Amino acid sequence: MAFSADELRVLRRALAVALHPAPLQDEDVQDALLLAESVDEAVREAGRLRAFLLDDLARYREALPGSLSGYLELLQDALAAGYDPAADDLAALRALRRNPAAAALLARCQILAERSVRARLARVSQATATPAAATSVSRARLLALPGGRAAADKPKPTPTPPPAERPVPKPSEVFPPRRRPVPPPPPEERVAG
Repeated sequence: MAFSADELRVLRRALAVALHPAPLQDEDVQDALLLAESVDEAVREAGRLRAFLLDDLARYREALPGSLSGYLELLQDALAAGYDPAADDLAALRALRRNPAAAALLARCQILAERSVRARLARVSQATATPAAATSVSRARLLALPGGRAAADKPKPTPTPPPAERPVPKPSEVFPPRRRPVPPPPPEERVAG
């Protein structure tokens, strides 16, 4: 997303006010609201373009192998826009890997897919580890509050073991095994009669 010179001035004024609060003039408020609307519209348009690109990609994938060059071009555009290749994309590229461009794109997509899986696993393990750590910290604080018991009667807090981390799966566990495409049956010969 690119801003014009006027939009940058509005953004600079808004940031200055955010850092050093001061009364705003009506013109500054209107300019900031217009800029916010423009940014919102650009975000909505980017979402529409992404949805269109992904729909186009699915159509080209369904028409493979006849749409090979268009599919590879659209997939590269989608990857440049931040798309994580789906299992269907990996399967299609595996079937087309005799084509050098498809083979190169398959290698790139496998790396991106593996990174995506690792990132999701890391988020899941963080989400499961955070509540356990927060619970142990809050319990430790509760035990440390003064009053109620004599110092000799206080039980010593038991250390909590760190949350167990799940091992990262191997790519062979995440992605299905490669299967060779079945060659089409020979065309039936027509007999002129």
